[in-house]
Amino acid sequence: MGIELGIDTFGDVTQGPDGTLLSQAQVLRNVVEQGVLAEQVGLDAIGVGEHHRDDFAISAPEVVLAAIASRTERILLGSAVTVLSSDDPVRVFERFSTLDAVSGGRAEVTVGRGSFTESFPLFGLDLSQYEELFEEKLDLFAHLLDGGPVTWSGTTRSALTNQRVYPPIEHGRLRTWVGVGGSPESVIRAARYGLPLMLAIIGGEPARFRPLVDLYHRALAQLGTGPGLVGQHSPGHIADTDEEALEQLWPHYRVYVGRIGRERGWPPPTREAFEASAGPDGALYVGSPTTVAAKIARAAQTLGLDRFDLKVSQGALPHEHTLRAIELYGTVVAPLVREALSGEDGATS
Repeated sequence: MGIELGIDTFGDVTQGPDGTLLSQAQVLRNVVEQGVLAEQVGLDAIGVGEHHRDDFAISAPEVVLAAIASRTERILLGSAVTVLSSDDPVRVFERFSTLDAVSGGRAEVTVGRGSFTESFPLFGLDLSQYEELFEEKLDLFAHLLDGGPVTWSGTTRSALTNQRVYPPIEHGRLRTWVGVGGSPESVIRAARYGLPLMLAIIGGEPARFRPLVDLYHRALAQLGTGPGLVGQHSPGHIADTDEEALEQLWPHYRVYVGRIGRERGWPPPTREAFEASAGPDGALYVGSPTTVAAKIARAAQTLGLDRFDLKVSQGALPHEHTLRAIELYGTVVAPLVREALSGEDGATS
């Protein structure tokens, strides 16, 4: 198949026309509009991320996706990501199988550990069990994906014995990506369960992830768990010109990354580093349609991508700029990417 092109959003709390921040309720309504537009302009997928903090509005991705499902017919509906470590795998499966039913088979899920930890104290979990929680819960979720009665035991939740979960997936299997930030152990884990790999490339050169892709395919072949799919999630912004895209995004990116950096002990972002990341070899996909299309096509060829998801909302960037970015992505960027990749064996599977 050819490459799938989608958008991701975390429901970033954005500025309104007067420069003040919108309510989280309005942001959620805007995300639904973005999903509707994404289908209208021909994009393949929308993913909405799960967070539990004041700068992001989406804490219940499946509810937002169901709202988008009610107003669309074709676009794939997924999470970016579902924090499986702090959720119950059975409930996650039930919610996404329900979404799959009401959307006519369009649901997918990306499971991961997440890059924020607010959900752990919120749901009464011990952060010291970070690795153990994800490992066990992914194992249970993989059993649930098989669709039959589940017998499973672990240390982080009660065991299941010959238990069925409802509603079952109506047709086929729920596509489940494993979100990976760069750990070889996480890549091997995805291959062990035969699950598609979603690379979260938010910094550095995308080309440096090629060894992880090669590792994934070697592990799949050795384990005999399937051919595998590889996707990339990266942030960016599209406007009519390179200069316009950079100028629209920079003030919001500076505040957004600056806040996260202060929480994590990073140095303040600089305009020089921002523009370098937006350059040909960086992980920030910012610019005109031709600039962004060329960069996506290059990443797809380098990494052998089956899917590319552009995280379109960055910080308080106004909703109208995001709508324009989605429009340009679907009507101009996507056709250019597909044309560039036509006949390229490394970009399709």
